[in-house]
This record gives sequence, structure tokens and C-alpha cells, in this order.
Amino acid sequence: MQKNYNRTIELTALYEISKLLGSSLNLRQNLRGVMRVLAEYLDMNRGTVSLRSNNEVSILAAHGMSEEEIKRGRYRLGEGIIGRVAKLGTPIVIPNIGDEPLFLNKTGAREMIRKENIAFLCVPIKFKNEVLGVLSVDRLFGAKNISFEEDLRLLKIISSLIAQSVKLHLEVEKEREAMQEEKERLRQQLKSKYKVENIIGQSDSMQEVFGAIHRVAPSKANVLLRGESGTGKELVAKAIHFMSPRAKGPFIKFNCASIPEGLLESELFGHEKGSFTGAMAMRKGRFELAHGGTIFLDEIGDLPIALQPKILRVLQEKEFERVGGEKTIKVDARLVAATSRNLEDLVKDGRFREDLYYRLNVVPIYLPPLRDRREDIPVLQEFFLNKYNKENGKSVHIAPDVLNVFMNYDWPGNVRELENTVERVVVMCHGKTATRTDLPINIRDHSFKAKFAAQLKDALPSTIEDIEKTKLIEALTRTGWNQAKAARILGITPRQIGYKIKKYDLKQP
Repeated sequence: MQKNYNRTIELTALYEISKLLGSSLNLRQNLRGVMRVLAEYLDMNRGTVSLRSNNEVSILAAHGMSEEEIKRGRYRLGEGIIGRVAKLGTPIVIPNIGDEPLFLNKTGAREMIRKENIAFLCVPIKFKNEVLGVLSVDRLFGAKNISFEEDLRLLKIISSLIAQSVKLHLEVEKEREAMQEEKERLRQQLKSKYKVENIIGQSDSMQEVFGAIHRVAPSKANVLLRGESGTGKELVAKAIHFMSPRAKGPFIKFNCASIPEGLLESELFGHEKGSFTGAMAMRKGRFELAHGGTIFLDEIGDLPIALQPKILRVLQEKEFERVGGEKTIKVDARLVAATSRNLEDLVKDGRFREDLYYRLNVVPIYLPPLRDRREDIPVLQEFFLNKYNKENGKSVHIAPDVLNVFMNYDWPGNVRELENTVERVVVMCHGKTATRTDLPINIRDHSFKAKFAAQLKDALPSTIEDIEKTKLIEALTRTGWNQAKAARILGITPRQIGYKIKKYDLKQP
């Protein structure tokens, strides 16, 4: 009868253990549950599962031990009972741990227990002859000369179940790590792919810009580069040209805001000899010079409204006439335009043609300001530092506090301003290391002002509260602490003054 009862308990325990091992992907949590079942159903206390890693075995999960005791459970292969089982791959039973010198009690979990009453059973956790770890339990006995065959048989079954779970977990972890490595490899490959020569940027926003350049460059589409002055629009325009099938053709750049309005048409479309005073010879315009290549029109938002129909015509019909000429000239030039202005507002105000706007805005690319991609500042600084050190035959280094100033400055002039600042630092620096004193005064002052503003902002609330508290005390003192009268003096309600008295914990003297 007792034997049948014991067998029922064992089967119940095995059923609970198999459920626990398949309950989640949290191996440590599952194994802790298994150790708890061993203690509650089979009277096997302080159960531990120790896993092998190279030449060391350490406890992963346990029941009846503190976290500190678990941390101490680390063994070299061959060290102590657990280390020996992990090395040899065979079970070991210690009938009385008090008589066994190999039992190290590294965890310190058995100091308060009479050792002569504790047996220690230890079996390997094996998967196809590979020792993955060790399962160990304590058994309390009141008598000696007890057979441990049944216990070992049961522990071997349980260790086999654990081995399958551990192996599955290791395979999943290995696959997850491989996926992470592959993900990182692809990310780095993508960064390498979406990298444009002479344009520095590792930030996510610049990676988006590089991706857009790679996608649009092979096409024939017009491109509109948008962003503040100094963000590198001309560099992007050049990248689009030199990565396109037109790379062997000319790259012609023109700033629409740099030429007086009266000369713009001649500059863009050319003129015939004698077409106006001073036109001593025929001259080709920028569109004609860009035939077979790319024309980059910077600050196109400054283009006069009277000239915009001609730009629209050359984009749509690929033709124009020179100033003073009657011959229609065909041209094949790709347009890349750029602006730092809000074209939508200009369209609303009637200063920019809506049809030209839509013709230009086929593929818009936004270049973020430097303040929105501060993670690129150290890389840009290093690039410009190397460039101007080489140009000036110097080896200037920039102190960490200078880089801190760079990282906290808003750079209204963007990358162009940063480049000019680094060049100035290299040129003006007397020694080998540039410090804050080598920076332009506006950047130094900005750092100080920003710090002062932050301190003032932090101090302001407490200053206001001090003033309010003082005014409250004055009004209450004048009225003999009559709250209604004090409220009328302060221009607030009795309810409000009651709240403020409570807020500042004011007491009548």
C-alpha cells in the first residue's frame, strides 16, 4: 500500500515537473518551480540545478537558498561533489555530508543543520552524452544504511527532462544571438551602403537622407532639397549627380539669391550678341551649359515671380530661348533645386507659382539641422580637425570641455558654422590643445548664457513662492489675521487665501 502511494506521489511530481518545464521560455523561473516540486512532493530539499560553462559550473536555480547563497555556488570542473559530477558525468551519493571531505558547502546553506542527518544526491544533466550541468538535492534521514537506488532512479528521469529543456533553451539562445549578430551585420552593411562620400553623418536622420540619395540618384526625377542654410544641400546635390547616369556630364550650380534680378534671366538662359547694352558676344546660360548633366539651383525660393514661368517651361518642355534670341534651344538637364525658405507660405502669398512648386517638389529630401543630430557633432568635428590640421601643418587636439560646448551649442549656421569654427580653432590655437579660450566669443558666451538661463529657470518658481508667501504674511498681519479682509487686500477669494495659508503652513503668531 505504501509502495503504491509513493509511486502515485512520484508520478504526480513528474507530471508537475513536465508542466513547469514547458510553461514558459524563462528557464531560471521554470527550474525554480521544479526544485520547489522536489521539496514539496518528494522531500528533496535545497535542490539546485547548476549549468556548465567552459571549465566552470555555477548554480542557475535553487529552492531553499537565498540569492547570496546561490551566488556563492560556483565550482571549477572536478572541484567538490558538483564539480566532479560535471567532469565525470556519473552520479555521486554522499550518505552523510558531515563525514565527506569532498563536500565543500560553498553556498553556506547547511551551516545551521546537523550535517550527520543530511545525505547529498548529485546526478549529471546529460543530453546525448553531453554533460550540460548537475542536479543535486539534500535528503534528511533519521537512520543510516538507507538505499538511495529509488531516489537516484527518479532523479535521473528528472535530470533527463531538465536536459531537454536546457538544451532547447541553449539552442533558442544561440539562434537568438545569431539573429542579433545578423541584424547588426545587416545594419552595419546598410550604413556602409547608405554612405555618401564627403557627407558625414551616422545619425538615423542622416541615414534616411543617404537612403533617399541612393534611391533617387539613378532616376530622372527632379529633386527639391529642403533645410536650413549650412546643412549641406550642395554636397547632396553633387552626390545625386555623381551617383546618377549623368555623372560624366557637367554639374552646373547657380545661387538664385546671388545675382541682381535684372541679370538672372541672362545668367540662366544666356543672351545673344547685342541683346542689351554690354552684350558684346553671344553667351550660353546655365541651363544650356548643363546639357547632358545636372543643374543645381540653390535658394530657388528667391527666384523672381516674373522669371518662374520660364523655369517651368524648361522643366516641362525642355526648351527655351536666349535673351534677345528667337531660336528655340532644346536642353536635357536634370534639375536639383534647394531652398531654406517655406515654399508653401510663398505659394499662399502669391510669390511662388503653385504649378512650379509641384513640378519641383517631385522628390523632396529634408536635411536636418545640426542641433537635431547632435550625435554627428563629434564625427564632424574630428573630420574637420584632421582636414585643417593637414592644411595648416599642425597637430592640434580639442579638449573635452570644448567638445561639450560644441554638443550644447545650437549651431544656427549648421555644419558650415561648425567647420568654420574648427578651422578658426586650428589656426588660432597657440599650443597643441585647443581650449574654450580659443573658441569664438559668441559660442563661449552662449554656453555661459545657457547655463545661467537654466539656473534662473530652476530658481524662478521658488522665488515666486517666496514673494507670494511674504505678501500673504503682510496682508494677514495688517488685518489681524482676518482672512476675509486679507483676501480683499490681495484681490483673491477667502477660499483661495485659505488654500494658500495651508500650502505655506502659516500660523498666527
